[in-house]
Amino acid sequence: MQILITGGAGFIGTNLIKKLLSDGHDIISIDNYSTGKKENHIEGVNYVDGDIYDLMDHIATLSTPHYQPDIVFHLAAIARIQPSFKNPKDYIRTNFNGTYNIVQFCASKGIPLIYAGSSSHHSGKFSNPYTFSKDMGEEVIQLYQKHFGLLSSTARFYNVYGPHQLTEGGYTTLIGRWLNNIKNNIQCEIYGDGTKRRDFTHVDDIVDALIRIINKKEYGHIFELGREKNHSVLDVAKMFNIDPLYKEDKPGEAQETLSDSSLAKNKLGWVPSKNLEDYISKKMFTS
Repeated sequence: MQILITGGAGFIGTNLIKKLLSDGHDIISIDNYSTGKKENHIEGVNYVDGDIYDLMDHIATLSTPHYQPDIVFHLAAIARIQPSFKNPKDYIRTNFNGTYNIVQFCASKGIPLIYAGSSSHHSGKFSNPYTFSKDMGEEVIQLYQKHFGLLSSTARFYNVYGPHQLTEGGYTTLIGRWLNNIKNNIQCEIYGDGTKRRDFTHVDDIVDALIRIINKKEYGHIFELGREKNHSVLDVAKMFNIDPLYKEDKPGEAQETLSDSSLAKNKLGWVPSKNLEDYISKKMFTS
């Protein structure tokens, strides 16, 4: 199949592309490299440097006349909660307006769409600009499913970690940031009292679920992709065997996230196989 991936030079996109290539698919990636990296490029993939807000302009420049993919994975987004308070306009522009462009393109061409949702949904739509923008993406998909014939499923990701995760800058995750801090002898920080709990999911398990959705053609669903087990930030600090620095809590963050992956298990036969404890143990042992 010909598969279009937005955000294909990023963390999850890179891992997904590796699997899709090994399965024999042709891949085109559109990425503006705000967090994606050109060092993630993989031979055999057509990488387009562009913004999803200008999607149709980029589609028009592709080498294949009247390019029409068989599947679209929409992974591109501006992520993380805290930066969204500083620049909400960009979050709305990319995560909602850009998503609307993708949805309209797929609906008009009859192309199935897999949308990367966020576990932050459970913190409440108005808890922060990031969650608002991602929830608006989910809602426009539901609108187009109901009225305009869109074939789509949403995959909500729960605190993904693993190869190609960001380790520096404002868009890092807890695991990537702490691994980098430990490597560089920088004290790790906890915002708040460390009791916030998160459901952590390895990127290999995420990729497995995404592949199952398209192979089984399971559209019209919202799949929660997590291990149905969460850890407090203090639990994670103990896994790393660190003594963190405590800092003032930050706004907009849920106290707890915990997936209900029963639909993914029932519809996809998906069961995550990797756990955070083993991952951290191996990383610490080999670092």
